[in-house]
This record gives sequence, C-alpha cells and structure tokens, in this order.
Amino acid sequence: MGQGKSQFTEEELQDYEDLTYFTKKEVLYAHQKFKALAPEKVGHNKNAKLPMAKVLTYPELKVNPFKDRICKVFSSSNDGDCTFEDFLDMMSVFSEMAPKAVKAEHAFRIFDFDGDDMIGVSDLREVIQRLCGPELKLTDSEIQQLVQNVLEEADLDDDGALSFAEFEHIIDKSSDFCHAFRIRL
Repeated sequence: MGQGKSQFTEEELQDYEDLTYFTKKEVLYAHQKFKALAPEKVGHNKNAKLPMAKVLTYPELKVNPFKDRICKVFSSSNDGDCTFEDFLDMMSVFSEMAPKAVKAEHAFRIFDFDGDDMIGVSDLREVIQRLCGPELKLTDSEIQQLVQNVLEEADLDDDGALSFAEFEHIIDKSSDFCHAFRIRL
C-alpha cells in the first residue's frame, strides 16, 4: 500500500471496514483507485467530490452499459457525482463479498429508470436496448416481444411491472447473478 501516511485516521478506517465488505487494506486501495481518477482534485482532500464524467473513466465502468445509472444510484447527491464514500459504497456492493440480497437491491434501483419502485415496460425496454447496444438493431416489435417474455416469466401478479419481490425471485433463480454483478477493485 506504499510508505506514505494515510489520509484516514485509524478510527475512520475501522468505520469504513465496519460499513463495507472491505478490509482496511482494501479501503486504502479503493482510495488509491479513486484518487487516480482525478489526482489534482482528490490530492490531499479526502472529501473531494468527482463529477460523474471523471468517475466514468474507471475502466470497469467505462464499458458498462448502465454506467450512468450506477453512478446516479450510488451518488449521495443523486446526480452521478461521487465522493470517496459514494465510490467506496459502489465498489463494496459490486465486490465478491457483498451478499446477493444487497446486490439485488442495487440492481433493482439501477434498472428502475423512472424511479417509481417498479420495473415497468419503459424500464424493461431501456434495459434491453442498453444490453443489446447500438450495434444490435432490434425492431420495436422485437423489443416489445422481449418485454412481454420477461413479464410473462416474472410478473407474478400480472400488473404489467416487476416489483422488487418479483425481481428478487428472478435473481434467486439466476445462478450467475452475483458473478455478473461485480466490479473488480
């Protein structure tokens, strides 16, 4: 972790360890990664807030089709800008040690584009379009068919949208969810 003195007190490191799925050493490593995104801004200011554009330069986020949503969900100001604590929370939830239930809760929030606590037709359309990317041009009818397939499989109460409980039910059936919902520090 280097010879330099940490910007954090032992008590702060203990708090971070208690509140995340990271060890103190991993917290310090996460801070190095955060600082590397904007050394001129973070420097000796452990309370610096980075604009979303800077956070999105993190290699694993840069290629994620949900990168903007991830930043907004973890941003304490809900605008995608992140403090170190926001970044640490994000990395902790995406770590191997985070439980499936915690990952599911955050995945639900990421996919709930309109913020109505349901994953409705418009949310599903957006998820499908982002997953397919611009190079795979699906027609509106193909997207609508995929949305209908998801709802037929997962919408247990037939209300035309997925509640968190219905989403969690799908996640429970997905054996690779925890592996896929991961960002390496």
